[in-house]
Amino acid sequence: MKRLGKMKKVGPTRGLGVRYGSSVRKRYVKVITELKKPHRCPQCGFVRVKRESVGVWKCRKCDFTFAGGAYTPVTKLGIVAKRAAKGAPVEEIAKAVAEEENE
Repeated sequence: MKRLGKMKKVGPTRGLGVRYGSSVRKRYVKVITELKKPHRCPQCGFVRVKRESVGVWKCRKCDFTFAGGAYTPVTKLGIVAKRAAKGAPVEEIAKAVAEEENE
C-alpha cells in the first residue's frame, strides 16, 4: 500500500498552481472569498444572500433581488450614491468621496 506525503491545503487558487504571480493570486483569493461568503439581506436581515449573476444578488429566504457590485452586494460607491439620492448636502458627499479615495 502506497502512502501519500503530507498534503498541502489549497484555497480558491488551487487551479492556478504557481502561475500568475503571488500578488495576483492573493488578490484573486480576496475577491473570491468575499464573493462566496454569505451576505446579509437588506430586506429581511437574514444571512441568505447569494450572487445570481454579475451585479445581481438574491436573498434565498425572501426572494428579494437587488443590484450590487460584481463581487460584493454593497460597494463604497453605492453607499455614496444612496446618500446623494437621499439629498445630503453636496459638500458632505464630496468629503465622503475624498475620504474613501484616501483609504
